[in-house]
Amino acid sequence: MAAAKVAISLSEDVLARLDHLVRQHAFPSRSKAIEEAVKEKLERLDRSRLARECAKLDPAFEKTLADEGLSGELSEWPEY
Repeated sequence: MAAAKVAISLSEDVLARLDHLVRQHAFPSRSKAIEEAVKEKLERLDRSRLARECAKLDPAFEKTLADEGLSGELSEWPEY
């Protein structure tokens, strides 16, 4: 996939920590480190979005739907 150049500003302490990680070979370059950080953050936001959407569900309504779906099959379930 093609890459696009982006200019960013970082505080001196963040840049120093980033450069330290590059020197320690934790990342091959500043660009790769920043790209991985942004990607990780976007994935985390996607996961939290799912949690926010799930929180909108009405537990009582969802239980009713689940119980309706199980009523005919309940006798077929094995004993635990």
